[in-house]
Amino acid sequence: MTDIPKTILIVDDEVSQRRLLGGFLSSCGFGCIEAGSAEEALEKIRQQPFGMVLLDVRLPGMSGLDALVEIRKMATYLPVLLITAHADLRQAVSAVKTGADDYLAKPIDLDELRIVVSDTLGPHDEGQCDGIEIGVDPGEGIVCESSAMRALLKTVVPIARSDASVLVLGESGVGKEVIAGLLHRFSPRSANPLVVANCSTLSESLIESDLFGHKKGAFTGAQEQRQGLFRAAHTGTLFLDEIGEIPLALQSKLLRALESGQVVPVGGDSSVLVDVRIVAATNRDLTEEISQGRFREDLYYRLAVVEISVPPLRERADDIVPLARSFAARLTGGPVRFSPQASSCLVSHRWPGNVRELRNAIHRACLLSRGDVILPEHLPPKVVQGCTGPVPSVPASSTLSEVERATILSALTECNGNRTQAARKLGISRRGLIYKLKSIPEEKGSR
Repeated sequence: MTDIPKTILIVDDEVSQRRLLGGFLSSCGFGCIEAGSAEEALEKIRQQPFGMVLLDVRLPGMSGLDALVEIRKMATYLPVLLITAHADLRQAVSAVKTGADDYLAKPIDLDELRIVVSDTLGPHDEGQCDGIEIGVDPGEGIVCESSAMRALLKTVVPIARSDASVLVLGESGVGKEVIAGLLHRFSPRSANPLVVANCSTLSESLIESDLFGHKKGAFTGAQEQRQGLFRAAHTGTLFLDEIGEIPLALQSKLLRALESGQVVPVGGDSSVLVDVRIVAATNRDLTEEISQGRFREDLYYRLAVVEISVPPLRERADDIVPLARSFAARLTGGPVRFSPQASSCLVSHRWPGNVRELRNAIHRACLLSRGDVILPEHLPPKVVQGCTGPVPSVPASSTLSEVERATILSALTECNGNRTQAARKLGISRRGLIYKLKSIPEEKGSR
């Protein structure tokens, strides 16, 4: 029996989208060929066999749906995966009934894409499709001990290598700017500027000038020309933090700049070309903002070619103590130990302010401690109050795994053996708790 070819034809008129998908699937061990139109795709299908086609619905000239009809005439059994915007979802569902094998909605979930492609063409090569290669250092101060954070970082490199716009989602304080920095660091633009703009702190009356610049004399107080953040980030990356705060009146101008690659300074009559990769972030639910008329849907899809969701700290319990140690070491200039009781308090706290709250708590603890050991009394009262029930009793010389074991067993005792409640108390999933129960070491002296 002839093996199914594992070459994938990616059909999309946006170069950045093709490169993003191609880069990711190549890291999974699949060969990829690109086409910028339906007509080009049909010609390539006539010339060589493919294992699968990723077909965008909206294409210039012949649409993806019309191309699907022609593909079925030429290659009845060639798997076709439609890529569709939310507005075309109903058409995509209908197309699945009449010829497409499956569809994915934009913004594309790369994990879902990997699963669909692997199900169709067979599993990828062992050890590939990890996104972040073994040996790649995510950077000083970047902690990824938890499975949630490692899964997130495994998608960063293939996304970073493309020029696709990225929307980073997550609660306040989870570290969205850190992810934006990694996207820039691993990109071909890393030697060029990374410019950060917090949209929530920009003056509403001057935000257009801040982004696009202005000519001298354009308005009262404009005593000299200003280039603006877009031009400052030329050939690099512009990180638009808190993009959900940008005024509705300016969103159309921002959309125009993203689509055309040109900005018009305030008071100017000609546009300026800019080469900028956009990474945006928000803690708001932009789909809800769109439904309430506060955010443009077309701008959302322009920004969210890919979405990355950063998990809250309560879902990354394995990162809490390593992060605390990292913050303490940077604040004191040397290694700092946390007592088992202090470690237990850190892990038990829910951290509504996420990594930012943890950093502030460790700053306080380092100021109050005398020496290189952090005790519970050095932590904020609300963190210590979260340690309900008896503090796990473990020797001061215990390893991190032994501290973790004592913390887990203490939580189980407090919850009368209920794993679901214990997992909730520890801030991890029930499946994560079961995994830890299987992997934690036996107590010393037990058999």
